[in-house]
Amino acid sequence: MEEEKGCCCHKTKERTAEEYKDLIHRLNRIEGQIRGIKGMVERDAYCTDILTQVSAVTAALNSFNKVLLANHIRTCVATDIREGKDDTIDELVVTLQKLMR
Repeated sequence: MEEEKGCCCHKTKERTAEEYKDLIHRLNRIEGQIRGIKGMVERDAYCTDILTQVSAVTAALNSFNKVLLANHIRTCVATDIREGKDDTIDELVVTLQKLMR
């Protein structure tokens, strides 16, 4: 499921086709929202209208994080704990602390 990899992240994860499709779909929507905000700035849209769209992007990113985190706990974390890899718990705690900044 996970393997060492020579990049900034030390693990990888194979996702099901359904999970991959859902995550990419969410990211594509967020990307479109960001492009929309950029266009609003370029067109000198009213500040509160832009802020409303930024709030929508923030909510979409939070939703993406919740889906990804839940799947991570159900798969990677659960598997590692079953295999006795307790350092995964520490990694999860650090990740949660970063998400809660």
